[in-house]
Order: sequence, then C-alpha cells, then structure tokens
Amino acid sequence: MGPTIADVARVAGVSRSTVSYALSGKRSISDETRQRIFDAIHTLGFTANAGARALATQRTMVLGLLMQFEPDEFAPAMLQYVMAVTETARLKGYDILLVTDHDGPAALKRITDSGMVDGVVLLDVLHDDPRLPVLRAAHQPAAMVGLPADPEGMDVYDLDFGEAARQIVDHLSDLGHREIVLITPPKHVFSRGGAYGWRFRDAAVERAALRGVRLMAHHGEADTSRIPAAVNQVLDARAEATALIVHNDATAAMLPAVLGARGVSVPDDLSVVSLYSADFARTFSLPYTFVESAPGLLGQSAVEALVRRIDSPGGLDRPVTRFIAPELVVRGSTR
Repeated sequence: MGPTIADVARVAGVSRSTVSYALSGKRSISDETRQRIFDAIHTLGFTANAGARALATQRTMVLGLLMQFEPDEFAPAMLQYVMAVTETARLKGYDILLVTDHDGPAALKRITDSGMVDGVVLLDVLHDDPRLPVLRAAHQPAAMVGLPADPEGMDVYDLDFGEAARQIVDHLSDLGHREIVLITPPKHVFSRGGAYGWRFRDAAVERAALRGVRLMAHHGEADTSRIPAAVNQVLDARAEATALIVHNDATAAMLPAVLGARGVSVPDDLSVVSLYSADFARTFSLPYTFVESAPGLLGQSAVEALVRRIDSPGGLDRPVTRFIAPELVVRGSTR
C-alpha cells in the first residue's frame, strides 16, 4: 500500500484537512505550509487521485510545456530547462504535458481549446513567435523562458544576455586584451528569430568598441562533426586574437578537445570565456571562466509565476518581464 494523506500530514506536521486543502485549492493556506506539504508529497512519493482532484478544483493539474528540438540547438543544454520546469511543476503538484509538435500554433490551440492543461510554459521563444497570438486568445495563463519582441500579456523570464556580454568583454578588456574572437550560435538561430543570439552579439560588439577592443564575431556550427574545422578556421583567420568568447553550447562542449588537438594552452596561448550553466560545465568537464546561464532558476521562475496565475485568476498584478542578472564565474582560463 502506498503513502496516504495521513502520511503526508504527519511528515509535513499539519492536519489531514490541511493537506486536502492544499491539494484541492478549496481554502487558502500559507506558502510556507503549502511548500512543506508538497515537500512531503515529493519525499513520500504520494499520488493524489487525479480524477477526484480535478472534480474538486475544476483543474487538470497539468501544465503544457511547448518546445521544439531544432537541429541547430544542442539537446543537452535544452534539457536543462525541461528538467527545471518538470521538477518545479511536480513540487507544485502538477504534471507536465510535453508538446514538441513543429506546428506550434496548431498544437497550442489544440491543448488549450480542449482544456487539456491549466496553463502553458513556452520554451524556444522566437522574436516574432507565431504561438503568441494563440496564447493571448487562450483562457489559460502562460509563462515563457525567452524574450519575444512583444511580451504583452505573459510573464517572461530570461537571462540578461546583453549584460552577460558586457561583463565578459569588460573582464577581458580589464586584463588587457585588445583582439577578441566571438563564436556565436549557428546562423540559423539568427535567421529564425533567436533573439538571444543577437542580444549577446550586439552588446559584445558595442561594449568592445567603447573599450577600444577589436571584436570579430563568427557564426558557430551546430553539427558536432563540423565544429573542429570551424573553430580551427576561425582561429587561423584571427591569429592575432588573444581571447575567445564562445556563445555556442555545442562548440563549448567540444572546445577542450579541439584546442588540445590544436596544441593551444589555455590561458597561456589563448584566454577563453563562455556562457553556460555550472551543471553543463560539470557534465562536459569544462574548465573555462563562464557566465552562469541559470536554466534552473529560469524554469523554476516561469512555473512558479504560472502557478500563481492559475491559483489567483485575475487577482494578480500585470504580467512581468524579468531578467536574471548574469554572474561571471572566474575559473582561471583568462590572463
């Protein structure tokens, strides 16, 4: 026999009725008490009866997560956002319906019109994202990770890519570097409207000009078989560069092997700075100074905002656009 509501109540230090209120939403309870209850649910592996809960709350207790695994995206990096969203949703008592349909607007309309979900989290947000008109017409609230051209009506969370670029350029400029190469996301990211790419690139170019630094940007590759040749081609063409900035997950993951094969010592021959998460660095044993991309915090923030909207329909302030402040983590790969 699995854990019961009584077991959850005992571990959380509350009454059985309080657990029922947390699951049904019939009464308001404090955030601290609600969190203790969901922590106990997670610890015990308790599963409420979904049908009874849906009848009591008129909710599905399911959140839609819309994303696409584009060929030019590096899947291990994207999965960090998926994990953050799903883990936070479970702590809040929700399951996730993952939708990867390439016809994003049609898929979104299908799951919102049918009432399959209580709210939607959007990843892979484009500058002019075709899914946004559907979201605005839906009766469910939405939150997104990524900044569109017009975020009106939805809670938006994203890294401040412009400030991340400025921090990196300042760091290298302060160390005396005057010739810097930037490897950006693949060209297709820019052409389809991946605004994070040009937000970082344009800010880096502008900051470098202000600091008297020559910065040359080159599109990186997504195909791992093409990355070694692409990196070598860039470094051959910019032999005078003393520092390399990598804003390309697939290239960053392969960089130690590529530079090792080239006989480049970091930072003696070349200073290197990148942008990714600490977990990404550990996964690929990357020794470089980096700006934390914060996928965990971004995914968590989006889900928490969405659940607040679901819990208080029409009762909260206007949706917000919030940037996560970048943090430069110095790892000794610059000199």
